[in-house]
Amino acid sequence: MLFALWITRLPVNAQSKLLASAGKMPPAASSPRQIAPAELTVKGRVLDGVTKEPLTGCTVVIKGTMKGTSTDANGAYTIVVPDGNAVLVFGFIGYEKAEVPVNGRTNLDVTLKALASELDQVVVIGYGTTTKKDATGALKTVKSSEFNRGIINSPEQLLQGRVAGVNVTSASGEPGGRQNITIRGPGGVRTGSTPLFVLDGIPLDNSSSNGATSNPLNFLNPQDIEAIDVLKDASATAIYGARGANGVILITTKKGKAGAGNLTVSANVGISNVARPLPLFSADEYRRQVVAVGGVVEDQRANTDWQREISRTAITQDYNVAFSGGAEKLTYYGSIGMQNQEGVLKNSKLNRYTGRFNASQRFMEDRLTLDVNLTASQTVNERPPIDGVLGAALSANPTFPAYDPATGTPARYQAFTNPLITLALQKDLMTINRVVASISPSFKVTKDLVYKLNLGVDNASSTRDLQSLASAVPQQDGRLESIYGTNQNVLIENYFTHTLALNDHNLTSLVGHSYQKFVIRGRNWSINRFPITPIEPINNPSLGQELALATNRPGGFAIENELQSFFARANYQYKNRYLLTATVRADGSSKFGANNKYGVFPSFSAGWRLSEEAFMQSGPFSDLKLRAGWGQTGNQEIPSKITQALFTSSTSATTSYPLDNSTNYPAGTTYTRLANPDIQWEVSTQTDIGLDFGLFNGALTGAVDYFRKVSGKILLEVIPADPIQPAATYWTNVPDMTITNQGLELDLNYRYVSQGGLRLDVGGNVTFIKNVVNNSPYTVITSGSAQGPGLTSATVNGYVNGQPIGTFFLREYIGIDEKGVSKYRDIDGDGIGGTDKDRIAAGSALPTRQFNVNTSVGYKGFDLLANFNGVSGNKLYDNTANAFFYRARLVKGLNGTPEAIGEANESINNAAPVSTRFLKDGAFFRLNNLTLGYTLNPRLIGMNRWINNIRLSATGQNLFVITKYNGFDPEVNTDRTVNGISSYGIDYLSYPRARSFVFGINMTF
Repeated sequence: MLFALWITRLPVNAQSKLLASAGKMPPAASSPRQIAPAELTVKGRVLDGVTKEPLTGCTVVIKGTMKGTSTDANGAYTIVVPDGNAVLVFGFIGYEKAEVPVNGRTNLDVTLKALASELDQVVVIGYGTTTKKDATGALKTVKSSEFNRGIINSPEQLLQGRVAGVNVTSASGEPGGRQNITIRGPGGVRTGSTPLFVLDGIPLDNSSSNGATSNPLNFLNPQDIEAIDVLKDASATAIYGARGANGVILITTKKGKAGAGNLTVSANVGISNVARPLPLFSADEYRRQVVAVGGVVEDQRANTDWQREISRTAITQDYNVAFSGGAEKLTYYGSIGMQNQEGVLKNSKLNRYTGRFNASQRFMEDRLTLDVNLTASQTVNERPPIDGVLGAALSANPTFPAYDPATGTPARYQAFTNPLITLALQKDLMTINRVVASISPSFKVTKDLVYKLNLGVDNASSTRDLQSLASAVPQQDGRLESIYGTNQNVLIENYFTHTLALNDHNLTSLVGHSYQKFVIRGRNWSINRFPITPIEPINNPSLGQELALATNRPGGFAIENELQSFFARANYQYKNRYLLTATVRADGSSKFGANNKYGVFPSFSAGWRLSEEAFMQSGPFSDLKLRAGWGQTGNQEIPSKITQALFTSSTSATTSYPLDNSTNYPAGTTYTRLANPDIQWEVSTQTDIGLDFGLFNGALTGAVDYFRKVSGKILLEVIPADPIQPAATYWTNVPDMTITNQGLELDLNYRYVSQGGLRLDVGGNVTFIKNVVNNSPYTVITSGSAQGPGLTSATVNGYVNGQPIGTFFLREYIGIDEKGVSKYRDIDGDGIGGTDKDRIAAGSALPTRQFNVNTSVGYKGFDLLANFNGVSGNKLYDNTANAFFYRARLVKGLNGTPEAIGEANESINNAAPVSTRFLKDGAFFRLNNLTLGYTLNPRLIGMNRWINNIRLSATGQNLFVITKYNGFDPEVNTDRTVNGISSYGIDYLSYPRARSFVFGINMTF
């Protein structure tokens, strides 16, 4: 017994030896339990092998298992291994994998070696990829880490200020409002300037739904975007042929990576207010000024700020969940996002719900790869009647109370309409459901030849309801108009890529075929005369009392367009320093005439990496590449079927006559469009010469580009030369007319990383650009219709020979005469100033200089990012001031700003026609984004077993703008197109831009 007791006090291995030697080893059933090897907790940091900068998000996986973790912002990790003999595998994008045995250690710091320098980064070029050092075209990649932050509705906002030569202008501050984006200037009169967007290989259709002003790219969740590549010159865009004249923007969404799975959860809450309200007279000032100009004040003894009454502190909520991971053969990425954004005007909001799934699977010993991309989204946009609400708020008497003191409801007046009542009576509600999906199998036929099939579908359906509630004061009948639309886009592409490497020669060839079909349909109907009832017409259209074909005839349309293309490209390298690229694409479009269905668009470019030459090895340049390119691209963004004749049948006195003595007119058919089978593409011929350089071992990098883009064969709707023609207008290519954009781009970036962990990035770009219209057969092509009392049919813009697009063609205002009436310069010498013949080219809405500054500073867990952007050399026409802020309105009791009394001797009877009086400097410099972030080590709060990374951030958006412009904001472009001819730089009751503060948290598990 004593022996047994003593034995049990010994270590297990000693017990076994004693019992075995004594021949008393117990039976197996009663032998002591096997003890598992002791687990080990390993901690450490992962650093860049050269800079010693921590690598955030590096995967750390136990070899032979799926168990792993990732590093935090300080490059730190913690992982529990089964025993001291485990092997850890460290993996990070752009770095060589490292397998490190634990060997019983509990602290393990690792340095990783970069696979390649920044010059070897992969960039997307359309139907393939290349590296930054091998690119011969003018292109720029913006990664997700460089995107602008804050409240973002669409991809264009992510790019603003990040790429030289790219100008992004918000049409207004409305949630989901359209973004105007041009790459190296506009080149068409009727064809617009929007670049081609390609999402994961699918060229998108830029058509908006139901005629709304919302942005067609709102369906994309910015959190899902990995990188955006901007192709600027023809050598880069010619692979897209007929649609590349305005540049190409390639959007690549996030993909999964092999290794440990990641779950990312983010939440952001934003607070927004009107950034720059107009300086309207207060009630006290209004009383003084109306009397001073000889008016009579109808004083209700209130002090109402009508701008404040129609606006609010808006809240934006943005929540996203993303998961990714995979194994050696299969990787995946999925996400769900929700953004609910209130506008700073009441009853204005945009709600977006998105889901995305991307997967890549390899089969047949990696010879077959299958890529699948799927995006589903719903956007719900509610819009108030912006023009009516803003116009009423800017004019309303500030001495009138906004609310009835007896009831607390918006007050009703016979003299004017309370804008709060307009908000309550009018609604514009639009819902868009969109699905974009693609499946892209690629098969390695041989080790050098790959075949790829790209099947894509982009389907959008939309419903838009325009509702007016019935009201007694102000008197109006109720009305409901409903519009239904569908946009379908189907893509089928097949192409082969062949690579050949022979000694110092490398050749990559591409040949393919593309077919794309667009089908756009729309239907609309309306019902009038709804009773005054608490039930909204949207919810019960049957309450309408007038539904007659004579007054409410339903409408509809259907458009089908097809594109068929053949394309080829060859990239050749010799000794990794001499580079050649040749591209050709033949496009056929159903939009063009029978005699010109196809157009051919070639391009050529070359590069010389001087830094690889022996004579440059001892110089200061770590990289120096000279490149040049020439090419042609097309533009087909014109209405469908314009090459065909069009007849219209109607019943009216102008189209037919009675066949008897009655007044009953039969249907008459008239010519409304002449056929023109010779119409063809607009063609842009582009030349680019660039220099890429790097100094101080790549710490300072940059590029300089000279570009010239000449657009010819301009498409216009013109008046026939023969006055006997049955149709008033017809479409044609104007033979010698050209639009030229030329300029210089400079892009610089400096990066510094100290041994102590300080990280500094300072970058910026500047663009000098000149646009000019030449050889137009017309004295002026007018556009930019003014709006407001007395301004109907007046135009602001004009396309004039020798002047840029967006030129303001106006009477020149030279002051007030002794009678208090406006004076205008007499240009034609007829003794009468201010006639149409006295109009002059008074400047352009297009900026001649664009400048942007981006900087980021990081130290340990803290980081600070700032983005400034600005333009100069451009003008804006303040149509709002033209319509609302002058003395003749103030004397009638309508409110105004100090601008209304700016001319001391002005008569109260003086009219305010369109003129340079309201043309203003549009230059500005803005702090667009400022973000302060802190990455919290989960170990500090005891959460490191479950959470890999926690980031807290605060972002200020539109914090200040330096400008002489006294409207809501200088970055504005109200669409005042005339007959499809683009207008520029007009501000009319534009939605006020917000100043926002966004607070966010991002966690990775």
